[in-house]
Formats: sequence, structure tokens, C-alpha cells
Amino acid sequence: MTTALYESSIHSLPLLGRGKVRENYAVGRELMLMVATDRLSAFDVIMREPIPEKGQILSQMAQFWFEKLKSIVPNHLSGIDPATVVSADEVEQVRGRSMVVKKLKPIMIEAVVRGYLAGSGWKEYQQTGEVCGIRLPRRLKLASQLPEAIFTPATKAPVGEHDQNISFNSMSDLIGLELADHIRITSLRLYTQAADFARTKGIIIADTKFEFGLDEHGTLTLMDEVLTPDSSRFWALEAWKVGVSPPSYDKQFVRDWLEAWRDSNGKPWPKTAPAPHLPIEIIEQTTAKYRQVYERLTDKVFA
Repeated sequence: MTTALYESSIHSLPLLGRGKVRENYAVGRELMLMVATDRLSAFDVIMREPIPEKGQILSQMAQFWFEKLKSIVPNHLSGIDPATVVSADEVEQVRGRSMVVKKLKPIMIEAVVRGYLAGSGWKEYQQTGEVCGIRLPRRLKLASQLPEAIFTPATKAPVGEHDQNISFNSMSDLIGLELADHIRITSLRLYTQAADFARTKGIIIADTKFEFGLDEHGTLTLMDEVLTPDSSRFWALEAWKVGVSPPSYDKQFVRDWLEAWRDSNGKPWPKTAPAPHLPIEIIEQTTAKYRQVYERLTDKVFA
């Protein structure tokens, strides 16, 4: 197992910003280096312990999906080797966990697509019979497959704050109907193609989120990362059963542990920083889950 990277320290390039997981550096005026650290966030709070290998798995899985889905929408990959844009003593920090990408004008919307009822969608459905303003059939259960995939956008919150589910009409008010509709149609196409492929590998993509930006010509472009255990809910097809929360190959494993955690007074974690310390067995099992889904989807042994 490689040494975990909690935070990068690239001094040969200007730092643009640090997100929950990724750190961006300027590469000239038109490109940037995205470094996926081994940090993990849950409930929009960054955990205090890194998950070894996580950054490499995220980057390599994202590149796998960018290649597979490029016929649907352009993506931000530049094709430049990250090792060539940093100094020699910084190469190990970027090896296997980084991408050199085009700078885009980000659209501040999380493009969420759900094919199954889980997470915040399940909670909202129980209360209202809807998810983000979309009326769903009655008597659905946890982990039910929806009649068809639905687009349920969310606002993109700053680090440490919670994303908020919104309706499509609210999204249209924020960015305009034409762009909103383009994102909705594109997101549903991406999800459908990815979910159909994943199912052949014995993986259900219950839900996922995409992020988009506009290039210098105003072309909608897929950015950030795509269909990784950080942005998606992956279930094993053979373990899926309606009415129960299926075992997952993503950070839901950590979320479940955090939900069950109690302090010395028996109080739950309030889902604000600082997070409880993750036990070593949770860290190791999370790395194993990320490895398993990568290898199952790509037919490659992670190394």
C-alpha cells in the first residue's frame, strides 16, 4: 500500500485552490493540474484521516469513464502527462493521482441522476412522495429501482457546507432554461450508458452526480471527476434487495459508521467539523471497497 497523501505541496506551480478532495494548480493560462488527495469527505465534512490509495483510484477510474463516455459530451482532459508539468522532486505527489485539464467556466450545479431510491432521495420520498419536485409512484421502498432514471439537481455548496437539492425549475431560474435542459438531457444519457455498462460487470449505479463547465466557445464540457466511489452510489448486483440498504462499494460505508458513532455521553456526531477519528479497520475496509469496485468495473488490477 502506498503512502497516503493528505495534502499536496506543489511549489513549482501556483496554487488555485483546495477543495474537499482535490487541489488545483495553474499550468499556464489555459490548463490546470488537478491532484486527487487521499482525503475523504462525508456529510460535507473532511475526515481527519486519509484513505490510502483513494486518490489514485479516483483519478484512474475517472479517466476510464471519461474515455468511455466521450462520444456523449466533451470532457476537460488535455492528454498531458502530469509528471511533465511539475519539478522532478514533485513527481511522486502527482503520479497516478492527477490530471492536467482544461480550465473551464464552472456551472455551479451538481447534476444528480438517480436510478434507484436511496440516500437523501429516499428520505424526501418518505416525507413527500417526491424527489426534487418529481412525483414518484406510491409504495416504493428503500433501494427500489425507479421506472426511469430521474434528474435531481443540487446547488454546489462551498467547502464545509451542505449541498441543497433543488427542483429543475429552480435550476432553470439560476442558469437559464436552455442550458439547464442541455445538462439534464446530457446527464441522463451519461447515467444510462454508464449504468448499462456497469450492470454487465455486476455493479448497480444507484445514483451519481456530474459536474459541467463551459469552454471558451461556450461548449458544455464534463469536468472534475466522473462515476467514482466519491460521486456515485455503487451496489453489488448480487446483493441488491428491495427494502434494505445494499452493501456499497463507496463512502456510504463511512457514512453508516459515522451515523452509528456516539461520543462518551452517548450523543451522535452533529455532522459538523471536526469529524470523529476513523478507526484503522474502517480506513482499511474503505480502501478495499474502492479497490474492489475499480477492479470489477475496469477489469484491471489496481497497482
